[in-house]
Amino acid sequence: MIEPWVLVALAAAAVQTVRFALQKSLRGTGLSSGGATFSRFIFAAPIALAVTAVWLALRGEPLPATTLRFWTFVAIGGLSQIVATMATVQLFAERNFAVGVAFTKTETILVVLFSLVLLGEPVAPAGLGAILIGVVGVMLLSWKTGGGRLALFNRASGLGLVAGALFGLAAIGYRGATLEIANDSAFFRAVVTLAAVTTFQSLAMAAYLRMAQPGEMTRVAKRWRVTSLVGVTGMLGSLGWFVAFALQNAAYVRALGQIELVFSLMVSWFLFKDRSTRREVVGMVLLLASIVVLILVT
Repeated sequence: MIEPWVLVALAAAAVQTVRFALQKSLRGTGLSSGGATFSRFIFAAPIALAVTAVWLALRGEPLPATTLRFWTFVAIGGLSQIVATMATVQLFAERNFAVGVAFTKTETILVVLFSLVLLGEPVAPAGLGAILIGVVGVMLLSWKTGGGRLALFNRASGLGLVAGALFGLAAIGYRGATLEIANDSAFFRAVVTLAAVTTFQSLAMAAYLRMAQPGEMTRVAKRWRVTSLVGVTGMLGSLGWFVAFALQNAAYVRALGQIELVFSLMVSWFLFKDRSTRREVVGMVLLLASIVVLILVT
């Protein structure tokens, strides 16, 4: 029987692919990377807060007490995701959509290390093997066409590696935050964490845009028909990830999340009319194989 966290993570990956596609579209409407990233949070925060309030009202429960450790994890995860998302939006201008997302998947091997060091949660040898298969797939995707060498130092790979590392750190922050809430419901722990994170991110991004990019928040508001969709899909995707983090080791969750590459390949082909090379397709197949192994061994 498939574990619940697997189904939740698969759904989150599908929704996140839609969100990334919308964010790529936003780059063509005159918004900066900061504006596209801000739209990801500003519309998600009110929804997450409302869901939390409704849950508390229906269940008759008080707002759970939070600790300094909880807010530390929230800040680490929130800031890491902001920078990682901005790097990802920039990355879309460097390579096609599917490969751009693939570069961010360097996070999976780093999550193993972060999970062990920061949370004390090791990964079983079989699970680590599955993750390493996925890393090989990412390396194939980073092989420079016609160059005969690994393209590890160009702008695209640099942005991808930065995004991957920070997305990995964000995953650990969110897993750690959900573990700090004393409640038996994985959904409740996830939605409270999501409300805290998206509110923090909205405030942080608003302060940044006000200082660094005056007028960008106004441009986001004027494009609310698209930016609100980014916020809603971002909120739903994040809720899925947070529930999965509440149920399972973050390394396994993020490794399974690589299924997003298959979804992004379909979006890349059918929506953006991109085409991938044979080597890139082989890399994606290896990533898919690693996901299948991961499901079987966890």
